[in-house]
Amino acid sequence: MRVMLDLAEQDAEKFIPLEEIAERQALPKKYLEVILKTLTKSGLLEVKSGKGGGYKLTRSLEEYPVGEILELTENTLSTVECLSTEKNSCERRAQCLTLPMWEKFNQITRDFFYGITLAELLSEKKERQFNRSVPSAAPDNFRSVRAGFCPRRPPL
Repeated sequence: MRVMLDLAEQDAEKFIPLEEIAERQALPKKYLEVILKTLTKSGLLEVKSGKGGGYKLTRSLEEYPVGEILELTENTLSTVECLSTEKNSCERRAQCLTLPMWEKFNQITRDFFYGITLAELLSEKKERQFNRSVPSAAPDNFRSVRAGFCPRRPPL
């Protein structure tokens, strides 16, 4: 995920060298090569060899659901082994009382991660940076209300 976000923050027209990504993300180059190969094979990244080479995104940021990236790099979003493949090969499937619960949970997880894009993550990051850099002109008790504590509210 960090690699994809790193590339998303760079100039979309330029190929970004592996060394630059590895340095910014403090990742070993060999480890990064494995991740980048997976992302390139799947079509999420484009690679260019030689001078001026490197990696870049192949789509707009809005077209990269986080779920797709996680499934490629982690192999599954499933929380239990029996649901981690297309074909559930668990021998206890027919009598498993918890399977419906796990199936629902997996669907919630999948919907959640596929409902977030790289564009949204970067937007949230920029918003957090902006909020940290702008000093608050609000009175002290207003800041405490924003933090979830209201001194004027009577105790329950």
